[in-house]
Amino acid sequence: MGSVFLVPWTWLETPIQSLNSLGFKTVAMALTDKSIPLDHPVLATEPRLAIVMGTEGDGLPQETIEQTDYVVRIPMSHNVDSLNVAAASAVAFWQLRMHDA
Repeated sequence: MGSVFLVPWTWLETPIQSLNSLGFKTVAMALTDKSIPLDHPVLATEPRLAIVMGTEGDGLPQETIEQTDYVVRIPMSHNVDSLNVAAASAVAFWQLRMHDA
């Protein structure tokens, strides 16, 4: 828990637009009719991805989801529809990590 003070962070008034202006494509982790699976090949082609995650329970606001470049879901079985944000972020970071060519 103490390492939380070692992670740089900032507050952005327009986070999605700010990330796009810095050259990032944005990924909203959300369950929608338009979401693609986390292992979709198009995601592996993006050189700079920023993963946007919501709070546990409520998730991301619809307005935020609509502003991102991709809406992504983690494929799950046994009628599981969500993970807590810590588990979901670990899965997403592992799947979308950059690979050396």
